[in-house]
Amino acid sequence: MTDAAPRLTRAAMLRAGTSLPVPPVRIVHLGVGGFHRAHQAWFTARAADGEQWGIAAFTGRSADVAERLAPQDGLFTLVQRGATADEFEVVGSIAEVHEASSPRFAELVTAPDTAVVTLTITEAGYHLDAAGALDMTDPDIAHDVDAVRRGGATARTPIARLTHALHLRHESGAGPVAVVSCDNLPRNGRAVQGAVARFAAACGWDATRWPVSFVATSVDRITPRTTPADTREVEQETGWRDEGVVVTEPFADWTMSGMFPAGRPRWESAGARFVTDIEPYERRKLLVLNGGHLVLAFGGLLRGHATVADAMRDPACRDALERFWAEAVVAVGGDIETDEYCRALTERFENARIAHHLSQIAVDTATKLRLRIVPVLHASLAGGRDPRAALDVLSDWAACRRAGLIEKGRPPEELRTDLIAGLDAGLAATIVTATEPTLHPAALAEEST
Repeated sequence: MTDAAPRLTRAAMLRAGTSLPVPPVRIVHLGVGGFHRAHQAWFTARAADGEQWGIAAFTGRSADVAERLAPQDGLFTLVQRGATADEFEVVGSIAEVHEASSPRFAELVTAPDTAVVTLTITEAGYHLDAAGALDMTDPDIAHDVDAVRRGGATARTPIARLTHALHLRHESGAGPVAVVSCDNLPRNGRAVQGAVARFAAACGWDATRWPVSFVATSVDRITPRTTPADTREVEQETGWRDEGVVVTEPFADWTMSGMFPAGRPRWESAGARFVTDIEPYERRKLLVLNGGHLVLAFGGLLRGHATVADAMRDPACRDALERFWAEAVVAVGGDIETDEYCRALTERFENARIAHHLSQIAVDTATKLRLRIVPVLHASLAGGRDPRAALDVLSDWAACRRAGLIEKGRPPEELRTDLIAGLDAGLAATIVTATEPTLHPAALAEEST
């Protein structure tokens, strides 16, 4: 990268003849990363009234994104990578960006002009137990209950920060607000509502009295990690030195169900969908797309592949995917179209210009299996059908773990808890058998010595 290219900022763009004024903050986002920028920030920038809806974005686990985006006034280049060519777009919907621990988060959540709070904090970021409730035994949650009681300055978890800020908003009388989870959780709106209520109760508050609407969503846009080569390409093609480049596929989907009592952007003008019943869309996304990603991740890693597209070129991986999809489609149910969905997914997965690394997919794998593969296994067993494809995914996961390809450093008892806690004994036993010796009780003592 050369020093000659100007850094991407609003002032630099204005000097170059393009005006991207700072939109007023009306959305607060927690967990800013590549996916948020490729998805919610992009939808907001493209909304017909997007200039009225600025986003204040806060980081998740690392301050890195804030350090890269803040000097750029929140601007970043989105690269839509198609099968044959790239399109470049500067997205200007992020008005300000901060570290997660910044007091600005509570300040903005309590601001009367704030109408929407969105979240992309990953499945693990919710600290839920196997039953889908906030895990009050989690050390970070226990720490944060005490921290919030003392004022919240040292809270570590997103749920603690969110609950604390919503309580302050309620106490200040700032008015209603919508909370929108954009993570791959079943019934994510209810999940975050329950987590907030449980954390609030531990602090002595009744969250059911707060004027907060929890919106359920299904989100979809494959967004691989940005590479140095991507950053160099943007400079060469646009003339901007951009430290916040995001690469994504042309496809994007956002389905929502719920109330926005203080208003929202006209996201439907950018292609978002609003429905009464989101569960069919959610099941299809979690089981077919996200479950399919796990099939390719474990099978592909075992066979030496690096990306989704690499795995799709391997007949063995592709056969495993198609067999799993046959089981997953039945588990999704007949109340939503799946044939065309699978055909479109095949094309998306085959896009070799999207370097979606299997190692990026294969993190927090036990939790992902419980949400994306175990429901398919359970549906097949309950329906008296052969569950071999789902069992093969579990077997490949266990083989990856034993080969040291995933979950390095995690003790087997933690994996066991994440995967089978809360399941009925018969289903749990089937899973343990399929994953020997990774989860088998006889192996646990051996591996822990």
